[in-house]
Amino acid sequence: MVNKSYYKTLALREFYFSGKLSSTDLSERMSKSIPHVMKIIGDLIADGVIAESGYAPSSGGRRPVVYAANPQASYVLSVSMDQVSTRIALMDLDNNPVTPVVEFELPLSNNPEAIVQLKDKMLGVINVPGIDRHRIIGAGIGMPGFVDFKNGINYSFLDTGNKTITAYLTHELKMPVYIDNDSSLIALAEFHFGAARQKKNAIVVNIGWGIGLGMILNGELFRGHDGFAGEFSHIPIFNNNKLCSCGKSGCLETEASLQIVIEKAAAGLRDGRISALGGKFPTGHPEADWEAIVRAAHKGDRFVVELLSHTGYDIGKAVAILIHLMNPECVVLSGRGTLAGKVWEAPVQQALNEHSIPRLAANTSLAISTLGYHAELIGTVALVMENRVKEFKKEAKKIKMDVVS
Repeated sequence: MVNKSYYKTLALREFYFSGKLSSTDLSERMSKSIPHVMKIIGDLIADGVIAESGYAPSSGGRRPVVYAANPQASYVLSVSMDQVSTRIALMDLDNNPVTPVVEFELPLSNNPEAIVQLKDKMLGVINVPGIDRHRIIGAGIGMPGFVDFKNGINYSFLDTGNKTITAYLTHELKMPVYIDNDSSLIALAEFHFGAARQKKNAIVVNIGWGIGLGMILNGELFRGHDGFAGEFSHIPIFNNNKLCSCGKSGCLETEASLQIVIEKAAAGLRDGRISALGGKFPTGHPEADWEAIVRAAHKGDRFVVELLSHTGYDIGKAVAILIHLMNPECVVLSGRGTLAGKVWEAPVQQALNEHSIPRLAANTSLAISTLGYHAELIGTVALVMENRVKEFKKEAKKIKMDVVS
């Protein structure tokens, strides 16, 4: 039974990441025979999980039938967190929310009740009338901080006492729960569905309240030895003597985070700069203040565009260091910050032109995310799909070992 569930989950994962597949396509991806795959396809159709979806293009012979996942058959509870706010949505397998995205302020620093508040909000989403909880295959959570994704621990935020975050939430929600660093999940989403799709080597910069980083190396998400790779925010590139949240000074975050952008905008207004931001800026609510900056940028507000251009240049200068180290195929700017749009592109590219060795950067492209602020929500779905397969595989191996012994 476990083996059957494993192969069905493995097949569903392939449909999720690849879209429409023929039996031959699925056979190649699963490394299983056509008869075996056809049996799995038959079971998934009977379960209502996949359905026929037309025919593949002809290659000279009979056109093969292709299949696709029924996006409404399975859901993932997706949670996207940053230091200030959290968004929760029930997502289908087309990466679309099937319930309205719930967004609320949830400060993580100095908030011992944060994990309970998160749990209550997650329960509120899945207890909406009309939602079949049996269709929810798991919950994925992206969060800032030093996240041990294997053991379900965040060393920076969300104290759960003697339990891990995943153990606590799995017990409370009665479903599998997986966590990972927010920037890693944004990179995972860009790799599978966004601007880094089919790129074997890419770096994804998460512009937010910090400056996060996700790395795709040799076609896989790179997390480092302990899972903490990508602390881009804390590269010390400035001699500004500004204390960073990490306790050091001169970090990239001290000049280029969205919180710093808001502070610089407020300072400019106090100094008499003319802007559409208006006299009520800042409001004291980072979410609302950043949204005001985004609106002004879209209107071409000279002061805001100038401010974001300076910030983009600083980010690009730091990215140049990564290009020298990694020689990536592409650099993707993603996360909350990219709501401001293409205003980032020119200053980042200018910094790359000035600070990168041409031979190293010549074939590195720069792209603004097409997934934008939804990248983390999508990345958590991908996290669940990958980990459900791994869990079934471990369980199948354990049962096999028990039988042998």
